[in-house]
Amino acid sequence: MSEPTIICPSCKTEIKLTESLAAPLIESTKKQFEEKIRLKDKEIYDKENAIRLKESELKEKQQKIDEQISKQVQEQLKIERTTISKEEASKAKIAFETELDKKSKDIFDLQEILKSRDEKLAIAQKAEADFIKKQRELDDTKREMELTIEKRISEGIDQARSMARQEIEESLNLKIREKEQTISSMQKQIEDLKRKAEQGSQQLQGEAQELAIESLLQTKFPFDSIEPVPKGEFGGDVIQQVKNSTGQVCGMILWESKRTKNWSDSWISKLKDDQRAAKAEIAVIVSQTLPQGIDSFELINGVWVTHPKAAFPVAMVLRQTLLEVSLARNSATGQQTKMEMVYDYLTGPRFRQRVEAIVDAFSSMQTDLEKERKVIMKQWAKRSEQIERVTSATIGMYGDLQGIAGKSLQEIEGLELRSLGSSSEK
Repeated sequence: MSEPTIICPSCKTEIKLTESLAAPLIESTKKQFEEKIRLKDKEIYDKENAIRLKESELKEKQQKIDEQISKQVQEQLKIERTTISKEEASKAKIAFETELDKKSKDIFDLQEILKSRDEKLAIAQKAEADFIKKQRELDDTKREMELTIEKRISEGIDQARSMARQEIEESLNLKIREKEQTISSMQKQIEDLKRKAEQGSQQLQGEAQELAIESLLQTKFPFDSIEPVPKGEFGGDVIQQVKNSTGQVCGMILWESKRTKNWSDSWISKLKDDQRAAKAEIAVIVSQTLPQGIDSFELINGVWVTHPKAAFPVAMVLRQTLLEVSLARNSATGQQTKMEMVYDYLTGPRFRQRVEAIVDAFSSMQTDLEKERKVIMKQWAKRSEQIERVTSATIGMYGDLQGIAGKSLQEIEGLELRSLGSSSEK
């Protein structure tokens, strides 16, 4: 192996590097190189420390920047959330107010409907009260008229008895014999009819009494028209047209004969219907059997009920009443006062029929009114419940919005008071 050489930089002479010659140089060079390496390592170490320090500073700065950015982001988010919340609350408030206005209008419309129905009901109730008052006044007048007629009948019976006694005392023997003959003839006819009635059926007995009544009326009131009721026209047995001395018809009396063992209240209503059909002023039932508590005669629901033994006195008084009423009407022509006109109407043949028609109409109207009242009350309860549900739903919606928007939602006084009321009730 050849030895290493070096060239002299001055003379360019190649010099061999022997161990003795190169050792100090190598050592010096080694030291220099090691020193350079040490310095280089130190420089690298310092640079690494500087880099680490710089990295630490950068990390701190980055952390601060991140914190600032995060803080700014949070603040911006908070601002955005507040803005969104306000916008949503405003939208919710507008929607709530719109819905509330609509519900309020619906409630107002329902209240107006209820008010209108209440007014109509009040008018109907007032009309009913007025009609009841007038009906009561008519009933009082009717009772007074019935009492007056009963009094006249009693007075007429007494007067008839007195006149009969006077007539018997003052009449000529010839008239007495004629009447005795007439009575004898009538008694004979009655006896014959009784005999035939006893031998025949109950229908024949009734017909016998009808003939007896017809014969009695024809005998006692020869000026009047006494005719049996034609079959098929209307009920009743005999129609008596009362006439004055000039032959003018003053009224009609409808007679019906009953000869049964038991009394029936249905006879009254049936004869009243027949009376209206015949347009008679007075209706009379002659019956062997009378209602309980009646001995001879009585006025029952506008129909005179009498025993055959009292038939003639009752007929005489009723006939006289019709003559007096007719005379009063004729004398008052052209000069009647209001009171006289009212009296004429009350004593007229249509009065009781008009009252009965009014009572029937009122009963029907009262039934319809009761049905209508039930329907209205049902509708009122239903709408009241609907209003309550609308109000409760509105209050609930308002409470939900308060929970979302908090104090930023303006208070509505009416709903606040209702909410307090509901809470206190709970």
